[in-house]
Amino acid sequence: MSRNYKLIRTDGRAKRGQLETVHGTIHTPVFMNVGTVAAIKGAVSTDDLRTIGTQVELCNTYHLHVRTGDEAIRKLGGLHKFMNWDRPILTDSGGFQVFSLATLRKIKEEGVTFRSHIDGHKIFMGPEESMQIQSNLGSTIAMAFDECPSSRAERDYVQASVDRTYRWLVRCRNKMAQLNSLPDTVNRDQMLFGINQGAVFDDIRIEHAKQIAELDLDGYAIGGLAVGETHEEMYRILDSTVPYLPQDKPVYLMGVGTPVNIVEGVYRGVDFFDCVYPSRNGRHGHAYTHRGKINLNNARFTFDETPIEEGCGCPACRSFTKAYIHHLFKAKEMLGMRLLVLHNLFFYNHLMEEIRDAIDGGRYGQFRNDFIDLYESENEK
Repeated sequence: MSRNYKLIRTDGRAKRGQLETVHGTIHTPVFMNVGTVAAIKGAVSTDDLRTIGTQVELCNTYHLHVRTGDEAIRKLGGLHKFMNWDRPILTDSGGFQVFSLATLRKIKEEGVTFRSHIDGHKIFMGPEESMQIQSNLGSTIAMAFDECPSSRAERDYVQASVDRTYRWLVRCRNKMAQLNSLPDTVNRDQMLFGINQGAVFDDIRIEHAKQIAELDLDGYAIGGLAVGETHEEMYRILDSTVPYLPQDKPVYLMGVGTPVNIVEGVYRGVDFFDCVYPSRNGRHGHAYTHRGKINLNNARFTFDETPIEEGCGCPACRSFTKAYIHHLFKAKEMLGMRLLVLHNLFFYNHLMEEIRDAIDGGRYGQFRNDFIDLYESENEK
């Protein structure tokens, strides 16, 4: 039984819980706003994040390591002090970026040697290095170092990769225990989430889930999805894998996703989500609503004096019209990007509140059906 996670209610496989951390309580299901380099792209401050109801910010170990540097952030008091954020922060391990961004990489049992995408200098990162970097950052939750194989990789490669990821996880757990015992560690209560891998092979996923569940970690993630497979394949993997992860621990679906992906993920027992979609799409003029996604670059909004979504309490909808935001994008004014990023993050955070309320009320199945029917029937193509 988790010391930190309390399962409050279930509705089918949907879970309503709370995770107690040294930086406050996380009410789940939760969407984590992605601040890769300790900031949300789109000129969004931590004060803004509090205003729009953000519970957790996600920062990136690899990117903060290559600039400004985790040692510098440690000397400045850790991420929370550095970015003036007093709520939980999750740092990913850097593993995904090592494999997706870097070139000239070489994978060994010890770890990975690769070249920085910034200036080409050689970097070595393994489980111990990733844990040290995340300890220097002082995040609330650290992710284990893993390999994220392609969803289309051959079975033999995936199996070998997953076996190595398990061995790396054990090393991560041991290194974190050692770091958390040191008196000068930034956050001695740092938590560790392990990551389930296995591409689209159900049996590999299930066996790996059983293995990592035995390690009694603070939480468990499902990685290697939303990287090329179909939505149907992703939902199938969740259906087969989540039942083998501990129900009394939080489950995190990494890098997902669209509002419908999130609603479907919760239906299958997922607690945590993150994705760059709301901020990235907002910077390109796309806004999320309960009736689907709209593109405010379109000329049809030139004289539209209504807010992005009626009844929305975000800073954009409270004060501005679609016509004005459309004008800002035509004029290439940064305010347009900022307003849409704020709206989209508010939408995602508020969607999670609606989800939690539906589970509390024992009506999540109906909520799921109603949300998807409305969202997909009117979503702008």
